[in-house]
Amino acid sequence: MPNSRPDSITITRPDDWHLHLRDGAMLAAVLPDSARQFARAIVMPNLKPPVTLTSQAAAYRQRILAAVPDGLQFEPLMTLYLTDNTAPDEIRRARDSGFVHGIKLYPAGATTNSAAGVSDLAHCTRTLEVMQELGMPLLLHGEVTDPAIDLFDREAVFIERVLMPLRRAMPELKIVFEHITTSDAAAYVSQSGGPIAATITAHHLLYNRNEIFKGGVRPHYYCLPVLKRESHRQALVQAATSGSDRFFLGTDSAPHLRGAKEQACGCAGCYTARHAMELYAQAFDAVDALGQLEQFASFNGPDFYQLPRNSGTLTLRRQAWTMPAELPADGETLVPLNAGESIPWKMA
Repeated sequence: MPNSRPDSITITRPDDWHLHLRDGAMLAAVLPDSARQFARAIVMPNLKPPVTLTSQAAAYRQRILAAVPDGLQFEPLMTLYLTDNTAPDEIRRARDSGFVHGIKLYPAGATTNSAAGVSDLAHCTRTLEVMQELGMPLLLHGEVTDPAIDLFDREAVFIERVLMPLRRAMPELKIVFEHITTSDAAAYVSQSGGPIAATITAHHLLYNRNEIFKGGVRPHYYCLPVLKRESHRQALVQAATSGSDRFFLGTDSAPHLRGAKEQACGCAGCYTARHAMELYAQAFDAVDALGQLEQFASFNGPDFYQLPRNSGTLTLRRQAWTMPAELPADGETLVPLNAGESIPWKMA
């Protein structure tokens, strides 16, 4: 039978609801990749030092806007980094600013630049209450950091130990469970009541944990939360393509210089900003669900954040091309996911 799947697809211009842009020379190197595809992005605050104050977010926002290439339109949606000492009044300042759209919870030690994160949510009760009152979203890196918990179980245990008690205590707190990686998380978000949604990365839709070890250790496929079993990958694909408005696009694209990834204790993070929409198209096409891509990439995120949908469009074509083996960054290079490999979709 002839292939009846479309050779191109045009969707409303999408947004990235979870993005690492770094700062300085790295920001200048990676921002154009995102700005070519996405109209807006939720920008992560885990710089060194972290963005904990609205005034710091304002300054960071200006640095991002200054790095947007001429001819491209891109709006950074800023976030603050939640600590044990974040003051309730800081949440009020953030909401009043109009440019801070979420507060990011990193459990201390969970991932890159998370040392200043929250040691115990009990320290944040009043701050979280104000967030619930104002409708300010809490963006969760959903893993426990207890060393006794297996790395592959940390997301499921987080749901039981942290997320469920938090939502019982504050049922109207708006939550984005970011970069979910398990069937446990997909089921929890699908079946729960109240204001909760989740982002899903392209690499967690396309790959399982075997990808890290094909022919040896492949550090550029190492991210946190780490890739999981094939059954979990399939559950994420089902969630993303289901038509549910609770799931939307968040790349978690995380640039690191090549040397920081390829060492004895390499950094976690996959760089996917160069080809993010092509990867999502590949994942949706693999299950004959391209018709669901626009809702996932362009509609569900702004609807949850109560922002207008974009007016422009983006076209993807079924056209193979080869990802460069490395990309220039900060006077050195970074290695993207799929380096040197053929990508079956291409942005027009």
